[in-house]
Amino acid sequence: MIAVFGQAWYDVAEQKKTERWRSMIAFLKGEIADLAEGSVVLEVNGVGYEVLVPGQLSSSLEGVGQIIKLYTYMQVREDAVVLFGFLTKDDLQMFRMLTGVSGVGPKAGLNILSAVGADDLRFAILADDAKRIAKAPGIGAKTAQKIILELKDKLNLEEAFEKKLASGQIASENAADAGGKVVQEAVEALVALGYGNTEALKAVRSVKLTEDMDVEAVLKEALKRMVF
Repeated sequence: MIAVFGQAWYDVAEQKKTERWRSMIAFLKGEIADLAEGSVVLEVNGVGYEVLVPGQLSSSLEGVGQIIKLYTYMQVREDAVVLFGFLTKDDLQMFRMLTGVSGVGPKAGLNILSAVGADDLRFAILADDAKRIAKAPGIGAKTAQKIILELKDKLNLEEAFEKKLASGQIASENAADAGGKVVQEAVEALVALGYGNTEALKAVRSVKLTEDMDVEAVLKEALKRMVF
């Protein structure tokens, strides 16, 4: 009994210590000293920090010499201390939400964000699109469904659109931005007609968008998929 209590106390103490470590480095800002797929070495005040990043991020960086700021998450293991980095606080928040799902560790969370991206992941969760999430390496259908089950109620459709449109990945005056607004308005129109958020988003996402499609055209195609 004493041994069990002692182990439980030790586990709690270790967890609290780990949480303190995670909050020690909130972000790093410095010059890229080395860059590889899925990782970057950031030089900050003469010290090089190796940071694991989503594949989409590492491929978008200019290269050695670029000054960047990464919001970080620190994983403390028995054999290593690992830093994970993200370009925005929203991406870091999505990563934290993923690692809060039972059975999804930091490595799996990074794989998901590398394969899907934070914005698309939010929409996939809200649309019950387990297949999209399961495209990430090492993520099966059951884990994808579990992620949807545990995170869906923590996400908001309107906020997801706002984050998408405010993202640095979308310029305010380009075609992708216009397409995003068309999708948002089409989903909102379906919701106004009485359809649920998940049902509406799933139907609109199933429409193959073209540059000449307006809200009415997307709405018509989405309604066809909801009827048949």
